[in-house]
Amino acid sequence: MSKRLSTEAVAQYRRDGFHFPVRVLSAAEARSYRDRLEAAERAAGGPLAGDRRHKVHLLYTWANELARHPAILDAVEDVIGPDILCWSTTFFTKEAHSPSFVSWHQDATYWGLSTDDVITAWVAFADAPVASGAMKFWPGSHLRNQLEHRDTFDQNNLLTRGQEIAVDVPDGAGVDVTLKAGEMSLHHVLLVHGSGPNTTDDRRIGFAIRYIPPHVRQLKVRDSAMLVRGRDAHGNFDMEPEPRADLDPAALAAHRDATERSVKALYSGTDRKQFRA
Repeated sequence: MSKRLSTEAVAQYRRDGFHFPVRVLSAAEARSYRDRLEAAERAAGGPLAGDRRHKVHLLYTWANELARHPAILDAVEDVIGPDILCWSTTFFTKEAHSPSFVSWHQDATYWGLSTDDVITAWVAFADAPVASGAMKFWPGSHLRNQLEHRDTFDQNNLLTRGQEIAVDVPDGAGVDVTLKAGEMSLHHVLLVHGSGPNTTDDRRIGFAIRYIPPHVRQLKVRDSAMLVRGRDAHGNFDMEPEPRADLDPAALAAHRDATERSVKALYSGTDRKQFRA
């Protein structure tokens, strides 16, 4: 019996590579998480950038809390099973009237993971209408397996490498992923997706959480992840600690180690560019 998603929702995910919307937070709860993010940004002197955008659940107690939220994990469990590792978290924020975009791409391209049993939960901290640069999904594209990509390193691209598929997406094929604050979308690691610039007066804030079952392996480096539900009977990842306090020395050290591993995996076999995204 599924915990959060209907049988039809799981079937749609298998067929199309995605499912949305899933309500996981009330509007007030989403506002509270946004407030904590923006307090962290004020303390940092600006929006989270560079490696501070990545593996955020290792730095802040509230981000770790969200990565472990039962409503999110229940939906993820319906797709990948009861044993769940949080492999990464990333903020994708587009400021009001920002030219930032995300090119059509597949998440799996440079990650070095052994299988495609990887799911992204993208949680909206603010409303994400089409005009805000909401994501677009290409239904069924996850069934095409791995597509060829090219790196652009475009300064306005929120992806680390500015990667984009070397395949034209048919006109009208993209599905707009409009979300209300507190809703999330789920998508497969091979699903082709992207998003345009934000033309609204508010920020578009998405918190992407990548979950994997423990049988998945990192093929490039010895990687780390956090067990958030069930058990790990495989030992393919070093276990990451929960932060005891925001940005405390232990949290900073764990984050530094984890992001160094991520950079090594991401740029293995390539010329490393600045880890700016």
